[in-house]
Amino acid sequence: MEKVVLKANVRNSISKASRSSLRRNGRVPGIFYSKHEKPISIDVTEKSIKPLVFTSETHLISLELDGKQEHDCVIKDIQFDPVSDRVVHFDLLGLTVGEKFQLEVPIQYHGSPAGVKEGGVLQQFMHKLEIECLPKDIPQHLDINIQDLKLGDAIHVKDLNFENITILNLEDSVVVAVTHPKVEKESTPEELAAQAEAQPEVIGKEKTEEEEK
Repeated sequence: MEKVVLKANVRNSISKASRSSLRRNGRVPGIFYSKHEKPISIDVTEKSIKPLVFTSETHLISLELDGKQEHDCVIKDIQFDPVSDRVVHFDLLGLTVGEKFQLEVPIQYHGSPAGVKEGGVLQQFMHKLEIECLPKDIPQHLDINIQDLKLGDAIHVKDLNFENITILNLEDSVVVAVTHPKVEKESTPEELAAQAEAQPEVIGKEKTEEEEK
């Protein structure tokens, strides 16, 4: 996998006011951490982090701190503004050669399922999978062929197998399926009669002799 260089500044202040100031100036605060190093507070330009976040690919990042130190890492967590959807904070996980680590990787589905042509509905229950692997085996995405899925068929986690990768999601979890379309069932006369009997009785006020006149 090709590395993407991400240039960052080390942050000396971690106060709320300093983070707000960074965002106003087009920069995004974040944290770099790893098993063998103390966490480092950093910030990057919003322009540089966006392509690594709004993508369907996993990126191996070469983090350049203050123009000198370099660390191999991946994005581990992202926080978004609930209104504007802008990136407001991020976490980078440092990688160590020869040590396995865990991350989420996007799924890419390929093919037109036979079951959809039969009138079924394609349902993608998962868009990412949690995996464990060595840094050298990080995939940009995980390819799943759904061409042969028939009406009523499903692919579970236990059906998947990728070289040098361990999937951590529950084995019985459904990843993708072709389901029967939902059809509104019409009530039979007997069911309508039963529904009518189940309705509470409405007792009206008896008319007085004056009202009847």
